[in-house]
Amino acid sequence: METYKRPVDNAHTYSESVLPSDGVLAGVRVLEFGEFVAGPLMGRILGDFGAEVIKIESPKDGDQLRQAGKLHDGTSYWWYLQGRNKKSITCDLHNLKGQQLARQLAAKSDILLENFRPGRMAGWGLEYQTLRSLNPKLVMVHISAFGQVGPYRDRVGFGSVGEAMGGVRYLTAEPGRPPVRCGFSLGDSVAGLYAAFGAVAALRQAERTGRGQEVDVSITDAVVSLLDAIVVEFSGTGTVRQPMGTRLGGGAPSNTYPSKDGRLVVIGGNSDSIFRRLMNAIGHPDLGDDPKYRTNSDRLANVSELDETIAVWTRQHPSEEIVTKLNAERIPSGFIYNVADIVQDPHYRERQTVTDVLLPESGRHLTMQGVVPKFSATPGEIRWVGPPLGAHNREVYCDLLGLDDHKIRALREEGVI
Repeated sequence: METYKRPVDNAHTYSESVLPSDGVLAGVRVLEFGEFVAGPLMGRILGDFGAEVIKIESPKDGDQLRQAGKLHDGTSYWWYLQGRNKKSITCDLHNLKGQQLARQLAAKSDILLENFRPGRMAGWGLEYQTLRSLNPKLVMVHISAFGQVGPYRDRVGFGSVGEAMGGVRYLTAEPGRPPVRCGFSLGDSVAGLYAAFGAVAALRQAERTGRGQEVDVSITDAVVSLLDAIVVEFSGTGTVRQPMGTRLGGGAPSNTYPSKDGRLVVIGGNSDSIFRRLMNAIGHPDLGDDPKYRTNSDRLANVSELDETIAVWTRQHPSEEIVTKLNAERIPSGFIYNVADIVQDPHYRERQTVTDVLLPESGRHLTMQGVVPKFSATPGEIRWVGPPLGAHNREVYCDLLGLDDHKIRALREEGVI
């Protein structure tokens, strides 16, 4: 196995002089329609691995993500992350000329992704049947709250609704207390991941057969798929898994414990051999062979007293000492990180889990999430951050569609681009 190649620090602008990627998806052209999280995340993943991602945005405001959250000179920091490695063009899809431009682009693309409500693309004359007649190999990926078919097809919904109806929100609570969200857009994000996989799988099939297809990703489907054994356990036993707070529902001990310095530490000792090592480490070797704790089922039946025994020990020691000792004994443990911890962690820096990229307008660097997964021979890379609205209009419309300056000027004056 080759060693992982670390991407070079981003030093590009948004101009056409940026060298093409040699990533695994180099040569694949993606049209990105849609806004906010799920669709743009899919586009970001494909762009990280070398695809040419052309993001189509409204001429007036662009993707609403540009204004979401904290801003830098009028642009959200989130946009710099989510729009990275993409070419931004403007196109009014409510305008007939804009719709025609979109069809021309689809005819020259490999993948089209959209995350509008089902039926919206058809209303613009961009349904798959029409686009397939122009480009039989086109893969069209749909992301929506409930999917393209089913009784809930026409319902509106965000990732929060997908998390609620997908079963995650029910579980994210302390017993007897209302559910909470996990703190970021989990439903949208997992849908975007499935969509990226679906797009690449369908593209492979299209390359083999010459025929594209539609890929239907529902946020609710995506969330339900994450529920590990919950569904099959219910099917087999009728058991409805209940909120467990910080505990692991199917294994013990696995929980969050307080340290002497007030920091919380996660410890997982829920296999038989690890449990015995954990008991030795905290000064209770006798409990490692106690019949009450011999198997996982035994430990689950006595989990409250077991957790308290561990917590008594953790409260006596600083968090760094706890994690150092337990890792030395091959017992899974770690800190609960906030974002500052993540950005400063040397392991994440070495792996470029987080990395610094150049913001061309100001010359400053931003720290953002790196590329996942890591490839040994052809790693993904961050070539540029999210560009200004319409930064690539001339490149795409002139070089790809062959429009001249007069036509570009006329379309701009009419508000089409």
